This record gives sequence, structure tokens and C-alpha cells, in this order.
Amino acid sequence: MRTKLFSILTFLVFTLPATLHAQEKFTISGTITSSKTGETLIGASVRVKNTTTGTTSNEYGFYSLTLTKGNYTLEISAVGQQAKEQSLELNKNIVLNVSLSEETRELEAVVVRSTGRRSISNPQMGMDKLTIAETKNIPMLLGERDVLKTIQLLPGIKSAGEGSSSFYVRGGAADQNLILLDEATVYNASHLLGFFSTFNSDAIKDISVYKGGMPAQYGGRLSSVLDIKMNEGNNQDYDVSGGVGLISTKLNVEGPIQKGKSSFLVSGRRTYVDMFLKLSKDSAINKNQLYFYDLNMKLNYQLGKKDRLYLSGYFGRDKLGVGETFALLWGNGTGTLRWNHIFSNKLFSNTSFIYSNYDYKISIRSGSNDFDIFSQIRDVNLKHEFQWYAGSRNTLRFGFNSIHHTIRPGEITSSITSNINASDRQRRYSWENALYASNTSKASDNVNITYGARLTAFSVVGKGDYYAFDTAGNVTNTFSYKSGEIVKTYVNLEPRVALSYSFNPTASIKASYVRNVQNLHLVSNSTTGSPTDKWLASTNVIKPEISDQVSLGWYKNLAGNKYELTVEAYYKTMQNQIDYRTGANIYINSDAIESQLLFGKGRAYGIEWLLRKQTGRLTGWLSYTLSKTERKIDGINNDQWYNARQDRTHDIAIVGMYQLSKKWTLSANWVFYTGDAVTFPAGKYRVDNQVIFYYTERNGYRMPDYHRLDLGATLQLKKKKKYSSELAFSLYNAYGRENAYTISFRESKDDPQKTEAVRTALFKYIPSVSFNFKF
Repeated sequence: MRTKLFSILTFLVFTLPATLHAQEKFTISGTITSSKTGETLIGASVRVKNTTTGTTSNEYGFYSLTLTKGNYTLEISAVGQQAKEQSLELNKNIVLNVSLSEETRELEAVVVRSTGRRSISNPQMGMDKLTIAETKNIPMLLGERDVLKTIQLLPGIKSAGEGSSSFYVRGGAADQNLILLDEATVYNASHLLGFFSTFNSDAIKDISVYKGGMPAQYGGRLSSVLDIKMNEGNNQDYDVSGGVGLISTKLNVEGPIQKGKSSFLVSGRRTYVDMFLKLSKDSAINKNQLYFYDLNMKLNYQLGKKDRLYLSGYFGRDKLGVGETFALLWGNGTGTLRWNHIFSNKLFSNTSFIYSNYDYKISIRSGSNDFDIFSQIRDVNLKHEFQWYAGSRNTLRFGFNSIHHTIRPGEITSSITSNINASDRQRRYSWENALYASNTSKASDNVNITYGARLTAFSVVGKGDYYAFDTAGNVTNTFSYKSGEIVKTYVNLEPRVALSYSFNPTASIKASYVRNVQNLHLVSNSTTGSPTDKWLASTNVIKPEISDQVSLGWYKNLAGNKYELTVEAYYKTMQNQIDYRTGANIYINSDAIESQLLFGKGRAYGIEWLLRKQTGRLTGWLSYTLSKTERKIDGINNDQWYNARQDRTHDIAIVGMYQLSKKWTLSANWVFYTGDAVTFPAGKYRVDNQVIFYYTERNGYRMPDYHRLDLGATLQLKKKKKYSSELAFSLYNAYGRENAYTISFRESKDDPQKTEAVRTALFKYIPSVSFNFKF
């Protein structure tokens, strides 16, 4: 492994384009922050005026730019901030820290992201960035601003179902998305069975989603990365903000610990549906529970000019209870400790110690059935990374990542009088290590390239029993391993390359190739996912999933960068895909879950269009995805290709926001997509006077097409320097279409010889109003 890493790093270093010239060169470096809050600004642009030479700040606001000796005027800009110019004489290395003031515009919507030469020339493909300001006015279910539902309006990202926070990306399953909150993995990013996401928008600073060409620092999932950064907290002044809606309330408090050097953030949210249930006089209702709460916290401290420390955490829980007989509790907990250090004006490092936990507990108290089921996945993660700004044309990024996974697949505890016996399924341990390196190079004025690789080693670790199976899924042999003993190690190299060619400052083409490997897998028999879905690690039988994706795109800025047009096509192959045997029971009380699974391959291909208007009183976008997703697994569908359940031919989203006046902002979005691929019964027969349905083609039918219109309006009540407030109105499913949530089959009451399909809709008209404030 060390030999391979050395070879990769040697290749990267010695293939850097020549950057040494006769002229003397110096470096400008520093940190870009907001003057209002003191928070660092991600992706801020630093550019030499009237040239294409420049750079951007990293995830922690640091930038570095090497130029030849001379006089320069720098243009520094960031989304939502007023641009600034800085003239300087460069005859030595300079540390230039920049604070930008918040942008204020009359009757203009927020500019979503910066445009121009940088975005056109950047070789990164399949990436979208969103700001919380953009999600603010988009109408949502019950008025809750939701990051996960907002990204579902982008091309190539599909909703997993009505009201669901789960999503599919470029033909991948819901578990093939890596969701990060301050670098910590979030395994179940949903509240209230998927109707809300775990992410409180008041605590979020930056959102990046990668659909293809993922940078080498990301790994562990096949289809996408959703990287969410929390706010750092205002180190200049104290702020209190919050909101009260129909089903939830939230409060956000932040401020300096030591002004200009350290700050804190505390943000909490809770629903109160359960409080309304208690008002009922019906004991069958008032003893039920349905609520969630979450809490985000963050501290950051500037230790000196070159060091900064961050400590962030998230904790959220849901509870669904039916009287005293049934309860389901689930939730996430994460913690991240990060240390930034600037070694020099060209070398930046970040060290992170990360903890992530997801668990659920089911409690049954019904007669002689008195037992609990507990399941958990827990990670302890160490990550260390360097960013080396090698010269004006090259930026090298390299590091390592080491994660220890512990999975408790299901433990049953019961009382002495219970009919259910206590049992403890074997815990599964694994150790996932990765080394990575990449270089972003400006090969010429028109060509930019990013290339690199990720080397992963996934070790299955004892103690425990592992099994061998025959083709029918029967256990043929058992292998026992001691604690800490290596069962099997999978080593994979994940090369990645992306390049762009700019025709002019407003148009370019891009191409990329990326290989991804996934060693954690989710098994579920639901269409949209549930809290009790099971996570499995690769074993001696379950092999790592591997995907290879190639992409080609065309990018064009129109009308002086007011509009952005993007067209991307992709083709992806997938190895070692998992599906279930016909009639499988994934909840069997056995450690040999592999007996219920089959393995094969997959493919996905499509083309995505995005037209975005970014400035003016009317902003928004139009997205369209044409795609196909298939699987081929021996033992399923007569060993022929069949539609994956996330296959959809067409997916359309239209999003618009219009600033009517200083006080009123109107918004709307309309979505349409082809019905999901499903397996319906092809016939029936009767056994012992009971009707049994039989099934033939896997996912050979379609749910009805889905479409929905949402409307929203925001009224600014007061806006002063120290206080602001607003009312937000929304109408979900404005024309009341009863989209099918499920379709079930039963005998007709009028004629038992006939079978009828029963269509169940989840929502019709859902109005909401919320009051938001800040002081």
C-alpha cells in the first residue's frame, strides 16, 4: 500500500507543469471573512483585475496566490458580499486578510453563486452550491425550509417519494449518497419518517452537492456527496433568531466569547404535534406521541495568527408512540473537533477527529409480548489533510482518513414473563482506511485539469462467525474469528480526472472520469426508506460496490452572466449491486443475512439540463433530466436486465422567486416526474380459501406520473438594524392533485372474482404559515 501511495505522489509531483520562470515570484495569502459576523467565507474569489489569474478560498476561508514581482489590483468577492478592490506592490510575501461587507440590494433577489470565467474554467463537474438565502423563499411542506428537498429540485437528483427527504442521484440508490455535517457522516438524514430532514437551516452555512467527478478527499459512496457546513457563530455581536410555525418552533443564539477571536452557536428545533394530541379526550389519541427535536452547537477559537480550533456537534431524536403498546425512537449524534494550521503562505492543514452515531429502538408492550429491539451504527474517524499551493498554476491536496465502524444489527431484550426470548446478534466491526492525493492545474490559458487518486483498504475485523453459502442461500460452512482478527481486506484504487476547455470567458466544455467504492450497504424493502432499515458492512460474501462514471458537459453564461446554461451527460456502470431474493425476509433473526441477498451489476445513463437566472427581481431555474437506470442480477427477472426501483424516464422542476416589492417576495415551484418502477402482481391463486398473489417481472410496472405545484409568499414586517421579522406563507400541492403514495391490491367487495387496485394519496392541499424573527 505504501509503495502504491509513494508512486502516486511521485507521479503527481513530477508531472506538475513547469512553473519556474526567470522573474522573481512572491505569494499573497490570508483569510477572507465577513465583517458583520467574523465568519470565514467559503469559495470567495481573489482575482487579479482585468485578467483570468486568480484563486478561491478553501473551506476555512484561506487562500494563496503566487505572482511575479510587480504592482497589482486584486478584486475580492463572495456570494452575498460587497466586492472589494485592493491595490498592492508585490515585492515580498504578503499576508492579506480581507473582511467583506454584506451586500444590500434594493428589489433584487439574492445572487445564488458567483459566475464568470472561474466557474466556466473550473474542471469540476456535476457540482452545485446552494446558500440558505436561496432556500429561504422556496415553498415547502408545512413551511419548514429543507435542504434535502431543495436539492431535489436540481437536475440528476430525484425525490424518493412524496414528502420524502431521501433522494436518488444519477441512478444510485438512497444509501449511495454520502451525507456530511461538518465532516461527520449522517446515516439517516430524516425526521418524522422522512417528511423533514435532520438539518436545521438556521444552523447551516454552506451546501455543496457532488453528482459526479467527486474530488479525491471524498469517498465511501457510489453516487453523490452532500457536504454541509455549519455556521461558525458570530464573533462580532450577539444574535438571536427563531421562528414559530404550524408544527414546530426553533431558536438560534450566537455571539462572541472573546470578540474577534472566538464565538459560539446554539440552534434548537422541536415539533409539537404531540401537544395537540394531548388535547383530545379520546384516550386512544391523547396517549400517542409523534415529535422530533434537534440541537446544533458549535464553538470556534482563534488560537493565534496561524491556528484555529473548531468544536461542533449535532444531536437529534424522533419518537413515534402508539399508546403504551408501541414506541419507535431513532436519532443521530455527531461530533467534530477540527484544528486548522497554516504552516506557510503556501501550505495549509486541517486535522479532524470525528464521531458519528445512528441508532433506533423499538419497544413492544402488548400482553405477553414485552420486549425491545435495538440497532446501531457508530463511527470513530480521524482525518488529516494538507493543501499545498505549489505555484500560480498548481494546487495539491493530499491526506489520509481512518474510520472504525461498529454495527449492532439487532439486539432483543425482554422481560422474564415475555413470550419473546432475549437474543443478541453478533456485532460487526470493520476498519476503513484511505490515502488520497489530487492536483488542480492550469495547463494553459484555456485548459484546466484536476487529477488524482484515492487508495482504500477496508478490513473486516472479528470477533464473530462468518459464513459460506450455496447458490440457494443455504449455509455450507461457518468460520469463527477472534477479537481483532482480520477476516478479509478489500483494497481498491479509485482514480479520478476532470478537465475543462474554455472557448472564451463565457463558454466551455468539460469531461470527467471517477471511480467510487462503497463498503457500507443499506438493506430495505420499503420504497422510500424507514428508520429501521439495516446497515451492513462488506463481509467475506458481500463485496464492495464499485462504480465507474464518465461525464461530458457544456457550460455557457448568457446575457452578461445573468443566465447560466449547463448540459451534462453521464454513463455509469456499477459492480456488486445488491438486491433481494424473491420472497426474501431481511428481518430474519439470524446473522446470516447474506442468505436473503443476491448480487449483480447495474448501469445508469442520462442527460441533464439546467437553465438558471441569477440576478434581478425574478430568479430561479428550470431543470430537466432524461435518464435510465437498470440492474442485472442472476436469480432475478430470469437473469435479464430490469428497471431499478429508482428508475424514472423524465424529471422536471421549475423554480421561480419574484421580489414584488420591498416587503413582498413571491415564489413557486412545479415538479413532474415519471412514476417509479414497481413490482405489481401478475396473477393470483387461492389456497385454503385465501388469495395468494404471484409476481413475475421485477419492477416491470409503473406508478402513475407525479406532478405538483407549490406556492409561497414572504411578507417583511419589520427590518431595522437591530430587529427584523417576517411572515412566511406557503401552499403545498396548490391544485390538490392526489398523487399516489401507495397502490395495493384486494378482492372486490362486489365481485370476489375480481381484483381491484387501491390508490392511497398522502397529501392534498397543505397550507402553512410561520413567523420568523431576528434581533
